[in-house]
Amino acid sequence: MSGCCPGSQMQEFNKKVVKEEGKRESQLRQWPVQLHLVSPEAPYYKEADILISADCVAYTVADFHKDHLKDHSLAIACPKLDSNQEIYVEKIKNFMEVSDANTITVIIMQVPCCMGLVQIAKQALEKSSRKVPVKTIVVSLQGEILREEWL
Repeated sequence: MSGCCPGSQMQEFNKKVVKEEGKRESQLRQWPVQLHLVSPEAPYYKEADILISADCVAYTVADFHKDHLKDHSLAIACPKLDSNQEIYVEKIKNFMEVSDANTITVIIMQVPCCMGLVQIAKQALEKSSRKVPVKTIVVSLQGEILREEWL
C-alpha cells in the first residue's frame, strides 16, 4: 500500500510469546474517559496530573496502566477520526484553568496524524491564562518510547 497515510499502512509484528503470571490491577480512576464526554469540572481532574492519550496508545504500550496511567486522570482522543475537535482545545484549556491541573501529559503514536493532539494541547496552552507544564511522549508502533519532551 504505497502512497497511503503512514497511520493507515498495514503492518504485522511477529512477537515472541512471553508467559505472564498474576492478575494486573487497572489503574483507571474515573469514567468516562473520551475527551468529548469528560467534564473538566469533574472532581477527579481537580489539581490532578492529567494524561491525554491518543486512542491507540493503550493497545500499543504493554504496561500502559503501570507506566503511564497510574496516578493520573485520563482523557482519550483520536486526532485523526474524532470530529468537532475545536471543543478539545476548550476542554484542555479548562483542564488548565478550571481544574487547576498540576501537569498535563499528551501521549501519542509516532504516526503523523497523532501530532494533531499535540497541536491541540499547544493551542490550549496558548489560550490559557494559567500556564501548566505540558509533556509530550511519542510511542512507536511496537510500543517503545521514542521521545519525551516538555512544551
